[in-house]
Amino acid sequence: MGLLLLVNGGFMLLSALVSVLYHDGVALEMLYAGLTTLTLGGALMLSTKRHKKELQKRDGYIIVSFGWVVMSLAGTLPYLFTQAIPTFADAFFETMSGYTTTGATILNDVEIIPKGVLFWRSITHWIGGMGIIVLAIAILPLLGIGGMQLFAAEAPGPGGDKLHPRITDTAKRLWLIYVGYTIIETILLKVAGMSFFDALNHSLSTLSTGGFSTKNASVAHWNGQPIIQYIIIVFMFLAGTNFVLSYFAFKTKFRRILLDTEFKFYALSILGLSLAAGLIIYFKTDIGAEVSGYVMPFGRLEASFRHAVFQVLAVVTTTGFVTADFTQWTAFLTIFFFGMMFLGGSSGSTSGGIKIVRHLIMIKNGILEFKRALHPNAILPVRYNNKAVQQPIVYNILGFFILYMLAFIMGVLVFSWLGLDYKTALGGAASTLGNVGPALGDLGPVETYAKLPVAAKWWASFLMLIGRLELFTVLIIFTPFFWRNR
Repeated sequence: MGLLLLVNGGFMLLSALVSVLYHDGVALEMLYAGLTTLTLGGALMLSTKRHKKELQKRDGYIIVSFGWVVMSLAGTLPYLFTQAIPTFADAFFETMSGYTTTGATILNDVEIIPKGVLFWRSITHWIGGMGIIVLAIAILPLLGIGGMQLFAAEAPGPGGDKLHPRITDTAKRLWLIYVGYTIIETILLKVAGMSFFDALNHSLSTLSTGGFSTKNASVAHWNGQPIIQYIIIVFMFLAGTNFVLSYFAFKTKFRRILLDTEFKFYALSILGLSLAAGLIIYFKTDIGAEVSGYVMPFGRLEASFRHAVFQVLAVVTTTGFVTADFTQWTAFLTIFFFGMMFLGGSSGSTSGGIKIVRHLIMIKNGILEFKRALHPNAILPVRYNNKAVQQPIVYNILGFFILYMLAFIMGVLVFSWLGLDYKTALGGAASTLGNVGPALGDLGPVETYAKLPVAAKWWASFLMLIGRLELFTVLIIFTPFFWRNR
């Protein structure tokens, strides 16, 4: 916990430097926030330097769950010290939304916020995304969370087709890719016409699949510059892809990528969903009509499919950027995008949601149930990447899906009880639990979460946390047997 706070404090000092460079008037407050966090982190580390080096399984659950909460509590300080967000509930919501890479915001006017605070806001995304990579490759597989053992077989550990025999070295390689992508996207966005500050912030949000923007209209601010949106499309796709596959791409092991079952399903899903949405947008809406004199070929057709691909990727990868209000694209497309909130990106990516691999295993297992009904004595294992999946993993994934849907239903009920209408409650629960950001109703793509009651903001923060940390990690702490003596 102390080490996490030191990391937090270091990035706050970096944000203070941004405040100095842009003369936004809050450099001193950002400096105080950073020094306070560093002091707390240092005190924690010094007071526990005699701790045991061995970690048990239950220690892992506690570190992951409380680590995110401690980071979020400390992360409120820049907002509170600068008075950019004066109330603690709102500051905690914004910070939790940042670290969980949800991208839901309570800020109605982002553009009046000081540059240093905006940078800190985007950095929370980036730290959260980096943390999720470590969770996916190192911690969750060891804890046996939600079928992530499948990913453990692909990433850490000794073997010919593994990244590296040591988990820490695996994490370093993936972090290097994460940082590299962020730098490349920043450069491309700057060249395409964004200011350096906007380019950097949007890159931090894209690679973490977060969605915080420096503009009130999000990426719709650049609807007149399609090249910017195409660049973000590419990096959203990469961020929603297993980062191990990016490593294989850099090592020119393209066959590994093409044979990966999850990647093929992910890519084909994006293609199919975008094609369907694009056709409906083109024939049923007037989007793109304002670009009839477009220099781009095919005017309206290009605009329709660009918006379709962008919004499909933004929802499926749980990035949550917005180029248009998809709830205004016919009732069918509203439900269409609502359904996509339950998909999620690939395992080992920074995306939230259920994840493609889990959907694949459930579909394959469901198909096999038909065969088992006809041939009850046959041995029919679920196969993934041409390997048989162990039955406990299948049960784990089915259990995760059931728990996820129960959490969604409970989320809707609590939101409704707190005064939200049914459409807003449905969208809010699906979006916060899946770490998507934009929802439905009063929380739609062009709205904010500012109008939520205070209790609903705390509930949304809890849903963001359990959704980001794969449910079991947090919820197991609430069970009595977790705290019993071994």
